[in-house]
Amino acid sequence: MLRGAALGAAVPLVPATAPTAAAAADTSRRGREPDAGAVTLRWLGTAGWRIDVGARTVLFDPYLTRFPTGLFGDGFDPRTPLLSRPEAVDPHIGRPELVLVSHSHWDHLADVPHIARTTGARVVGTETTYHLLVALGVEAGQISVVKGGEVLDLGGIVVEVVPSLHSRNKKCSYFAPGTLNAPPAAVPATIADLPEGDTLAFQVTAGADGPSAFLMGASDFSERAVRGLRPDLAMIAVPSGTATHLYLPRLLRALDHPRVAVPVHWDNFEVPLGTPVRDPAMDLDAFLAGVRQASPATRVVVPDHRTVYDGALRPVRA
Repeated sequence: MLRGAALGAAVPLVPATAPTAAAAADTSRRGREPDAGAVTLRWLGTAGWRIDVGARTVLFDPYLTRFPTGLFGDGFDPRTPLLSRPEAVDPHIGRPELVLVSHSHWDHLADVPHIARTTGARVVGTETTYHLLVALGVEAGQISVVKGGEVLDLGGIVVEVVPSLHSRNKKCSYFAPGTLNAPPAAVPATIADLPEGDTLAFQVTAGADGPSAFLMGASDFSERAVRGLRPDLAMIAVPSGTATHLYLPRLLRALDHPRVAVPVHWDNFEVPLGTPVRDPAMDLDAFLAGVRQASPATRVVVPDHRTVYDGALRPVRA
């Protein structure tokens, strides 16, 4: 998501589901408390998460360099050069074996090439993500292309890939649409060189008794695609407007009212990771009120960059 898709300028670069087997298996598990102590979670800012299952690490949309583009200042510049700072990234990522990418905008993808090249982690994303990462120096065999609907068994960690949608601004458009079905003509050098390339969500489940976490990278979704997932935790992108009809009521109902809802993508992602600074375009208070109204039994946790949480999203340590 690009600041709730608040920018309307398009920068084109190139020309109903039934419950899944994983969701069916979750029906019996959802009735009891998951084994929250076996998992830790850390919010990496923006939409990003680090999930540790024992000694194994999964990253989702890890954007940690947080370089300025003018989006939160005097004027957004789509010609801003791509940048990844290892000193900003490496202290937060551990040794990941898997990196999940929702879509290819810079605030989700910019640090993924560095992470993939230096850790050997497998990257899961769209065909557009594949072509961009290969152009940026990631080994093709290290990337798994998915479309949504896949249920990947990683030996104790199950990843369900969910077809999803990018958030929209007031004009029902968003920055840098487009997909790649072949390598880009030149190595991507600016943020405008990274088209959205379709959007995915993911549900990560840690073992038979571990918690399941639904991870969003943008504030829109396919209601039919998420119905039946029934996660314990729902990391929900905060919208900047009302372009998506009844966003929270529809989403929370389709997810069968998760135990915990966690707002994400509401922070200013152009200041260093630390005490979260709110994006003024995001009405976090209205979001929190909306969750409580639509799903009164759901516990709401506003995450902090500096806190490690257990699998029930309760603080383990600061």
